[in-house]
Amino acid sequence: MAAQVAPVSNETEALIGYIAQQQDAFRVVVHGLTDAQAGEVSTVSALTLGGLIKHVTETQEHWLELALAAPSRPAPADPAAVADYGDGFRYDPEAGLEPLLARFDQVCARVLDAVATADLAAPVPVPDAPWNPKDIDAWSVRWVWFHLIEELARHAGHADIIREGVDGATLYELVAAIEGWPETDWLKPWKPAV
Repeated sequence: MAAQVAPVSNETEALIGYIAQQQDAFRVVVHGLTDAQAGEVSTVSALTLGGLIKHVTETQEHWLELALAAPSRPAPADPAAVADYGDGFRYDPEAGLEPLLARFDQVCARVLDAVATADLAAPVPVPDAPWNPKDIDAWSVRWVWFHLIEELARHAGHADIIREGVDGATLYELVAAIEGWPETDWLKPWKPAV
């Protein structure tokens, strides 16, 4: 993960760059953690890093299905899955982080592929949910991708705070460690505690 998105020459490149940047933040934020640490509650919130990765995987999948079905509606969601929305935030340290990250990576790749190929102007029917507007019938695929950036960025911020509470690591320290940046007076690459 570079610290900045590379220069872009068009809207599709920008969407891909910014979505990929936010997706990468979730990989970075769990760098060096154990399965148990990914399940630690480190703030007054009940959110965990593993739970957030599970949630953003499902969130991306949801919006991807809407964009790919455009201009039609996707198949209705499984009522059991909708009824247990909170399960989308629950992480099981016994199952481990790797299977969760494998699914996350799979969904991320599918999203980026769709962003590269989908018609940005295609209408996406507004899903029936209490928080969605009732005065419009459709958004565009473009809107869906911008909304996905918003969703990922919001939860990446949550993840930053949770990770700092787990072991004090911050995003730039983690990126510096992953990418091998040299230590400076103001930025020291993350190292595991001994």
